[in-house]
Amino acid sequence: MAEKKSGPLGDLIEELCRLPGLGARSAERVALHLLDAPNEQVLKLAENIGKLKTSIRQCSVCFNLAQGDLCLICQDDSRDRSVICVVELPKDVMGIEGSGAYKGLYHVLGGHIAPLEGIGPDKLNIDSLIGRARDTKVKEIILAMNPTIEGDGTALHISSLLEPIKVKITRPARGLASGATIEFSSKDTIAEAITGRGPLP
Repeated sequence: MAEKKSGPLGDLIEELCRLPGLGARSAERVALHLLDAPNEQVLKLAENIGKLKTSIRQCSVCFNLAQGDLCLICQDDSRDRSVICVVELPKDVMGIEGSGAYKGLYHVLGGHIAPLEGIGPDKLNIDSLIGRARDTKVKEIILAMNPTIEGDGTALHISSLLEPIKVKITRPARGLASGATIEFSSKDTIAEAITGRGPLP
């Protein structure tokens, strides 16, 4: 077990331990690296962390991360505006974009339906999605929720709301293993799932 440090170093290690994927040993290594790093590098990191909280917001259209009113994807006129890929969180957008297989628009729900956690459809960005789906330019909605029980339940709920609109509804192919998440899937797996998408089962 790592020796507990006190003072500023101990405080930093404790805060770093709160980050996902960083245990006590990893947090200690990061803190000691920062201690040895040049001042300008550490100050630049602190400045960028500060900017993250003050300048990043939700896109007013798709709820992805944005610096202004619209995210870079919604601003891009070269994107295919006839297709909207619905995901749970902004990190899923990053995963799909990293695959290079998708050139349409996105809609970020902000999570999935989870009644036991008190998350109902009203807590998600579903109403705005239905509004976007009614746009005559939209021909297809890809329901790219994670292949989990909650993700599948969310997809079924949304598909029932979209049914009267007569828009094509698809889901990524099951190259994404059941229980897996988009965030941790390989680029090739995501690309295969997006390009091989099909109707809901």
